[in-house]
Amino acid sequence: MRIIAGRHRGRPLHAPKGRDTRPTPDRVRESLFASLDGMGVLEDARVLDLFAGSGSLGLEALSRGAHDVVFVDQASGPVSALTRSIADLGEEGRTQVLSQRAQTAVDRLLEDDQRFDVVFADPPYPMGEDEVGRLLKTVAGLLRDLSALAVVERSVRSPQPTLPERLELYRDRTYGETRMWLLQLVGDGDDQKGEGDDLMGEGGDLVGDREG
Repeated sequence: MRIIAGRHRGRPLHAPKGRDTRPTPDRVRESLFASLDGMGVLEDARVLDLFAGSGSLGLEALSRGAHDVVFVDQASGPVSALTRSIADLGEEGRTQVLSQRAQTAVDRLLEDDQRFDVVFADPPYPMGEDEVGRLLKTVAGLLRDLSALAVVERSVRSPQPTLPERLELYRDRTYGETRMWLLQLVGDGDDQKGEGDDLMGEGGDLVGDREG
């Protein structure tokens, strides 16, 4: 597993041992970040990577121009591997690793008035939809403005997350067994994204652009 592009392009990442961690496939990551790059949302962005695992999403964002990343994972194995990857990249000064439950972390970040431009959430597939919905309700309060995005990764067999009133579906994509939902704060109907907002790279099947 390696970083795909940016200043750390080609650098290897430490993978957590065991089967409990499900790294985002390279093909999915490449397509997702081609889209985010096209939207211009990564440059100098504050990024939150929930259920971070190996940290491949947050570290890819950092390599492509994000200002800083907060990683959250409660499992000791992924946290250890992620910490090693951060050290190898020399990015300790622009990262923070929180070893705790995702809901606990977002609650505390909200209490501390933290705001983010991009939030990645890759919940374990067995996590119930009610729990995912509760998490997203808090995540909505962490998004900086209408240009910010929350990216939710689930199985193709998972239903669309139940969205809180403040979030709407910007688009969703399917890649093999992986489905991605891009969510944004409810706005006034104007498109808030840049010229590259229709780019998700090759290989993804458009499921639909629907209002939440």
